Amino acid sequence: MERILTRNVDKENSTTLAVYEASGGYQALRKVTSSMTPDQVTDEVKKSGLRGRGGAGFGCGLKWSFMPKEVAAGRPHYFLINADESEPGTFKDRLLMEKDPHLVIEGSLLGAYAIRASKVYIYIRGEFVHAANVLDRAIEEAYAKRYAGANILGTAWSCDVIVHRGAGAYICGEETALMSSLVGDRGYPRLKPPFPAASGVWGCPTTINNVETVANVPFIIERGADWFLSVGKAPKNTGPKLYCLSGHVKRPGVYEAPLGLPLRELIYDLGGGMLHDDRPLKAVIPGGSSVPVLRADECDVDLDFDALAAKGTMLGSAGLMVMDSSTCMVGAMARIAHFYRHESCGQCTPCREGCGWLERILQRIESGRGLQQDLDLLLSISNNIIGNTICALGDAAAMPAISFVTKFRDEFQHHIDHKACLASTRALQGVG
Repeated sequence: MERILTRNVDKENSTTLAVYEASGGYQALRKVTSSMTPDQVTDEVKKSGLRGRGGAGFGCGLKWSFMPKEVAAGRPHYFLINADESEPGTFKDRLLMEKDPHLVIEGSLLGAYAIRASKVYIYIRGEFVHAANVLDRAIEEAYAKRYAGANILGTAWSCDVIVHRGAGAYICGEETALMSSLVGDRGYPRLKPPFPAASGVWGCPTTINNVETVANVPFIIERGADWFLSVGKAPKNTGPKLYCLSGHVKRPGVYEAPLGLPLRELIYDLGGGMLHDDRPLKAVIPGGSSVPVLRADECDVDLDFDALAAKGTMLGSAGLMVMDSSTCMVGAMARIAHFYRHESCGQCTPCREGCGWLERILQRIESGRGLQQDLDLLLSISNNIIGNTICALGDAAAMPAISFVTKFRDEFQHHIDHKACLASTRALQGVG
């Protein structure tokens, strides 16, 4: 397919305004500020079927429509861009910010216009120092050409764009934790309602979108919702999509394809196939580490929201981690559990205590000291985490644990029974 989102990333000086304008950049912004009302922009995006690319897959235009139609005195509207890309296996937003920052900025301004916002905050992961610097330079260029700031393109609408660096906490990718962090509080998630459109940052109406989500908007405005609907699988899985491919493949990287790309086509055609020809595919995590794993015999599936949901997993952030036959699934799950135990904010008991239990039990099994009751205990703990926390981090730890133990129970049982790994001849750490 024609490269849409990544059309500029390989060009020399791709981060500059000159290159972006030469490819038609900021024409969508000119179009909306000169001939469209905010509601018309929202309706066009809603009609396109664009769903959020950060993980939840919620309708972008629908989310915008929740915002108040008028800006009340003393209650400005805010548009937040979630650039806190922390999900293991995910690196698509970083590519856009580092290689085509003006696309992110223009998409952000279009969203701000649609929801009548006067400020955009790009909340970026603290470790993304280079991306933050690239964005800052691009924003300076945009201000100089009056694409941002006061009286944008000579109109009465003004909007500032600010890059705000987080401190590297995974939990701040959750929208309410992100808002808390942005206003200077501890990055704790909070219960909803109130939803951000009613009470977001500083108690004002707020909308939050992912980087890749807003990067799609300039093309929807330029080419129309019908064009967007023609890409992918209409009506619910439309548009171009960035897939992050890592693990045991010959050519890992970010690949752009229509939403609904067959998983095996991504691995074997775009990704060049398995890294070692004598080690066949064993499993794939399709949407970042927080989603249930697929066995090799479940991988005849399209990479879209609904097809993967039908398989009992999620597209999530489209961070695909490919594992070959040499992978110890016990070790892999123990590593994932360590991550979530480390990143739990500690606010909710099921997550704070449950993630710690999961890690300790999995490390016990991984090291060859597992007990016969451990597998049922892992499932029990996981089921007591799911749905019992304020945010989805607890679920993010529990869902993969359930899928790993259920789908690869023979490997976990082998570790317990034989104090050895079924996938390799390596000695377990606690045996000997």
